[in-house]
Amino acid sequence: MKIHQLQALVTVADAGSIRASARLLGVSQAAVTKALRELEKEQQLTLLSRSPSGVSFTDAGQTLLSHARLMIGQLERATEDLAKLRGDQTGKLAIAVTPLVMLTFMAETITLFRQRMPKVRLEIFEGLTAVALPRLREGLLDLSVVPLSSTVTSREFDHELLFTYQSCVIARRGHPLAQRRSIHDLLEQDWAVNYTAASYEGMMRNIFWQHGASIEPHRLHCAHSSTLLTELVRHNDMLTHCPRALLLTDSMRDWAQPLDLAEQFDLSRVAVIGLHNTMRSDASQCFVECLSAVIRKRSRSAKAHNRLLFDLLDILL
Repeated sequence: MKIHQLQALVTVADAGSIRASARLLGVSQAAVTKALRELEKEQQLTLLSRSPSGVSFTDAGQTLLSHARLMIGQLERATEDLAKLRGDQTGKLAIAVTPLVMLTFMAETITLFRQRMPKVRLEIFEGLTAVALPRLREGLLDLSVVPLSSTVTSREFDHELLFTYQSCVIARRGHPLAQRRSIHDLLEQDWAVNYTAASYEGMMRNIFWQHGASIEPHRLHCAHSSTLLTELVRHNDMLTHCPRALLLTDSMRDWAQPLDLAEQFDLSRVAVIGLHNTMRSDASQCFVECLSAVIRKRSRSAKAHNRLLFDLLDILL
């Protein structure tokens, strides 16, 4: 397998077509098609299924694509490291950040990171766990800053703990069930949640099962964006389970309220997560150092809004 063949495979997946892949790579469509056909011939497997509507990946193509992303990612990191030795700190850092970190620490972190690495281009994804971990597995991300869950295994991922947080059930202000005091009183209500097949049991155990509660599946509506999730809560009278600290942020302060329930929920841990045995790039390490510095600085602040925030967070740095 040659690098240009793997690059063709990855860009076709990202761009959705051979034509768009050729534009991204700056080559002709014929060159992309040739690279893919050579790859299929060498592997004696059909990797792509071609039709008038576009291309799709066979099972063999999906398998190779996962490995190709990792190899291309490692090559990019090597290129960036060599660029640093030349004194040229350029490149791209792709990260996913959970909404709690995005709304509390990211503005300062990005400012500090840009001061230290002004030539590195940032690509930031919303870090709901159900969205972030698949991208990390595929090599689309350098690292994720997300809650640590049972789906984050040491066989696949390395992690560095940042802080723990408390969670609660929230509703819009004035919700008809806002005065209920038990999770058992909320089982006939629709909920907005975020999960994957792998994280479903952990979510259900934490919110419902450990309290002896059972909810019908049609009551759970999965939103793969924090904006979509909060809109469902704000305008469709759904409930959700989220970090209590989010209620201090500008995006939720004026309309959301916690429910004062008898049940307690497990503490959650936010961590920097990367693929196991994958060396961090300089840009990745710099970002983690900037984020850690901002969290430590804010935790020592005497300002009222920081004191309120760190009453709900315990740092683990």
